[in-house]
Amino acid sequence: MGWDLATPFIIDLQVAPEDIDGLGHANNAVYVSWLERCAWRHSQRLGLDLAEYRRLDRAMAVVRHEIDYLAAGYEGDELQLATWIVDWDQRLKMTRRFQLFRPRDGVTLLRAQTTFVCIELSSGKPKRMPTEFLDGYGSALTGG
Repeated sequence: MGWDLATPFIIDLQVAPEDIDGLGHANNAVYVSWLERCAWRHSQRLGLDLAEYRRLDRAMAVVRHEIDYLAAGYEGDELQLATWIVDWDQRLKMTRRFQLFRPRDGVTLLRAQTTFVCIELSSGKPKRMPTEFLDGYGSALTGG
């Protein structure tokens, strides 16, 4: 497999008919929804699901996406989307990298980086990460 970094968290995807736009390929907005799905599933695997976010009155909110669309996905394509937590300040910010890969031909369709900030759900304001975030997300930190 041609992953950019070691030990990725991976989800499997298939390009559905409703993902296709007027140009005949997967729409760029669909790719963004896949990034969110992958990040959430990874968070859940780390024990940080929506219920835990609510209990802690904290969440990791997207403040920036940087996306390089490298190749098109087409209806029926079976894809794999990987994510890694590559940076964090152990206070407010965390950065994830993503790579979307088509195993059939070994093509990387997308590389992305997303910056998150920890917020207090009740106020929407930035707030320090609780210990549970430090433990959960910290356990997944990889060099990147």
